[in-house]
Amino acid sequence: MKETTDIRLSGDHGAGVIELMEMICREDARIIPPERHGILIGEEQDKKKVYLESHRGSVLIAGSSEVGKSTLATALTEGMVEKQFEFCIFDPEGDYDELADAVSIGDAESPPNPDEVLKLLRKVGANVVVNTQALQMPERPLFFAKLLPQISALRARNGRPHWLLIDEAHHLLPASREDVAKVLPEEIPAAVFITVHPEAVSPNALKTVETVIALGEGARDTIAAFCQAVGIKTPTGMPGPGEDEVLLWARGVGQSPRLMKPVRPRQAHRRHTRKYAKGELGEDLSFYFRGPDNALNLRAQNLMLFLQIAQGVDDRTWEHHLRAGDYSSWFRRVIKNDELAREAAEVEIDRSLQPRESRKRISDAVSRRYTTPAR
Repeated sequence: MKETTDIRLSGDHGAGVIELMEMICREDARIIPPERHGILIGEEQDKKKVYLESHRGSVLIAGSSEVGKSTLATALTEGMVEKQFEFCIFDPEGDYDELADAVSIGDAESPPNPDEVLKLLRKVGANVVVNTQALQMPERPLFFAKLLPQISALRARNGRPHWLLIDEAHHLLPASREDVAKVLPEEIPAAVFITVHPEAVSPNALKTVETVIALGEGARDTIAAFCQAVGIKTPTGMPGPGEDEVLLWARGVGQSPRLMKPVRPRQAHRRHTRKYAKGELGEDLSFYFRGPDNALNLRAQNLMLFLQIAQGVDDRTWEHHLRAGDYSSWFRRVIKNDELAREAAEVEIDRSLQPRESRKRISDAVSRRYTTPAR
């Protein structure tokens, strides 16, 4: 029986009770082994398993675009479901619309209803994705600032949702906002902040972080940016991640950054498909039809608008961008679709095509991939 227990006490009867009480006072939830309630996030090089534990403070998952942040977050939600923990995800880009074992509120056309979000969160066993894709960029922090205190109050009353995941945290908790400290609860014991730029996230939120998971070739720079943002010393001697590795820093337990191979999700993670199709790309990521004389300034902030404007602009403007290779460049650089970019490049270099035919071929290439997303 002793071999199956989580905690073994040296004393018996009353002495054992006192021993247990002293352990709780001294270590609190840390007396429970991490594999019991922790969320598996990966393995170190020596095959030692690594867990996230809710009592060890907030988590930051950071790194450049397309390095696997959302993929890791998806794997974490699967671990939460296995351990019967409930989660709520704030999803500004529509990346988690079809996440297994979760209900999504809001989409690219309709903003989420706060009352509906809270109604679902009150239900035992409910996992909720709050999709703020339909909100304009300046509206998203305001929406989050109003809803977060209500979720915090819900957690204070009944402990649920157990985990809070905030994707694109620099959208919802930007460093430029001075009132973030009023919105955040004093403690966020089980929050996961996901971002490309740690320095763009509110320092008040970052100061609650005790575990940093940095992805990509710039993982060491990511940890350095985090340290600078919260005003602490950057750790030295950080190793560089190899293929399929991330840099893990459990600063809350005084460890140096170390390499870890993260878990992979069982479900395929959808990559920004709806964001690119109907969402709101920023001004710096939008496509602009300007024409050869820079006389136009027609902004396409998603692929559907791109197709609409492409059908309406004059042939001279269309041809100007076509021959410059602007379409394939945008598809590759912003839309992150190399296959679409290659197909567009073939059209761009084919001088025999008339404008009507080149428009049709590029329109067909986009439509096949983005105009009929699964619901």
